[in-house]
Amino acid sequence: MTSLLYGPRVLSRNAWSVHFTWRDLPQPREGAWYLQLRPEEWELWLDDQGIPDGTPYLLSPRFVYDVNLNSYLHRVDYLEGPLNSQRNRARALAGYFTFLHQARGGTDWRDATEDDHRAYLHWRRRDAGGPRIEGSTWSQDTSHVFQFYKHAKGKKWVPEIPLALRETRDRSGSSRGKPATGGGDKVPASYAHDEAGQRIEWLPAPSYRRWRDVGVRGYDAEGLPRDNFRGRWASRNAAFTDMLVRTGMRLEEQATLLKSEIPLGPGPAGYSKFWLPKAIAKRESGRWLYAPASSRRDLTAYVVEDRAEVVEEARDAGRYRRIRRPLVIADPEFPHQAQYTSGATAGKRVDVRLLGPLERRRLLVDTEDGLEPAMFWLGEHGMPLSLSTWKDMFTTANKRCEAAGLQERAHAHLCRHTFAVITLEQLQRGHIAALGDMNPAQRLHYQRIFGDPMDWVRCRLGHTSQLSTLIYLHALQELEMETRMALVPDTWEDPRDTPLDALGDETPPADLPDESVAA
Repeated sequence: MTSLLYGPRVLSRNAWSVHFTWRDLPQPREGAWYLQLRPEEWELWLDDQGIPDGTPYLLSPRFVYDVNLNSYLHRVDYLEGPLNSQRNRARALAGYFTFLHQARGGTDWRDATEDDHRAYLHWRRRDAGGPRIEGSTWSQDTSHVFQFYKHAKGKKWVPEIPLALRETRDRSGSSRGKPATGGGDKVPASYAHDEAGQRIEWLPAPSYRRWRDVGVRGYDAEGLPRDNFRGRWASRNAAFTDMLVRTGMRLEEQATLLKSEIPLGPGPAGYSKFWLPKAIAKRESGRWLYAPASSRRDLTAYVVEDRAEVVEEARDAGRYRRIRRPLVIADPEFPHQAQYTSGATAGKRVDVRLLGPLERRRLLVDTEDGLEPAMFWLGEHGMPLSLSTWKDMFTTANKRCEAAGLQERAHAHLCRHTFAVITLEQLQRGHIAALGDMNPAQRLHYQRIFGDPMDWVRCRLGHTSQLSTLIYLHALQELEMETRMALVPDTWEDPRDTPLDALGDETPPADLPDESVAA
């Protein structure tokens, strides 16, 4: 079997496409009367359906909206999940349905067979003309396809699940990258067995600095500034990646923080504690995070210089006045209280810590100088930056490193891995050293106060189970001692400079909104 037989050559034509709901659709000037909708009608319909902005939906190659298919994407439990998960689910289905349409004779998803999915496996993983994706990606996409057909069979849209299945070998729960199953359940037989497993990617502190200085700041291979580098946003981008690698936040979590949620101005010599709201945290893992003094200084400089400049330019151009349906924080002294200005919720107040990523993009603060976005990270036009822009920044940085002859490469999640490995090493080293000088009673008292380093890192990463955090301990166990010694950053802040009352207490802020009342 070859790509000529069933490998699609171009996926951008004649394909299923993923689109996203948006209440700010432009109104056509001319068109059939039955296609004319006032903006408020469209908004009210989406409100009635409970579909938030950014929700994905699929259109067939003939631009047909399949009601059954999209009702699956709009299940309540999915709509309440992370936007990134919703998009991955939609793209996985669109990719498979496009393969059926292009390479299997225009087969509709209702008519797919096990042979179709086997052909898809061959093209995506083994065919010389295919993408040859990794096992973890294949298993994730297959899981999305399987879950859809399992739902479709329950709704009697299809007679059987058109994937080869087998009895699960994991009768106690779930394994990494695969859906949870119970005894007697069946799972796709095509799941990959070559996932990375316990192997993770991360950068020692010196390697991260080289990548940041050359790739983000535009320095030369020797780490010196280049006179011909014209990167206006180098300082902002370096502050962003430093926060990722020093706090362990995910890309979307950090990118959607508000200015009022980030520690700014003068602070302690060590770390500053701040709360990540669960509305923007994956799996609602709201938690305390710690920003080092160096990051706090860089973030403050960004606010005073670059951010203030683009806000002033956007304000003068009237961009913030043109934002439709803004949510406005009327009094900067009370940054948690915002008010809806349009639609069925006009006049209603809401705690901004309950707002998800998309609503935060419409959040403005009414200051003495005029309106400005509440979100912290802004682009050249004074508007909140998208996730794709941040991903492109990493791609560009990697290309600069490659052009400079460096081997370092990074992406947002690698920064998270780096935080976990280095922080765990530091904590374990200090933990063992402290316990060695104590008697049993003192050791018990110490552990009750400071806890377990593994669990502390788990809390910072937002993992629900310590099992997810164990992969970083395995990474440390595989290192030679010389490499482990290199993990200790020579210029990073000493946690001992941070007051004890700012460490170790996982009690959420007392003034967090009651979500049950808000609902």
